[in-house]
Amino acid sequence: MKDKFSDIKKEIQLIIDNIALNNISQASILLTKVGEDLDYMLDISKDEAELIEISKYQVLLNHLQIKMSTKNN
Repeated sequence: MKDKFSDIKKEIQLIIDNIALNNISQASILLTKVGEDLDYMLDISKDEAELIEISKYQVLLNHLQIKMSTKNN
């Protein structure tokens, strides 16, 4: 699972980079993919520490979604 969190971190950085470059459509696609990955991880995980870590990333994705929606306006 540690490798999966490493992948998630890289993908979130790509989302942030795309937002900074004002490439909102690509950021949105990546955000959806990462969100689905986190949902899947949440479904299969039984370890409390992993569940906490997953929820932290979900909160970050929510903030990025809000940021993207304000950039669209």
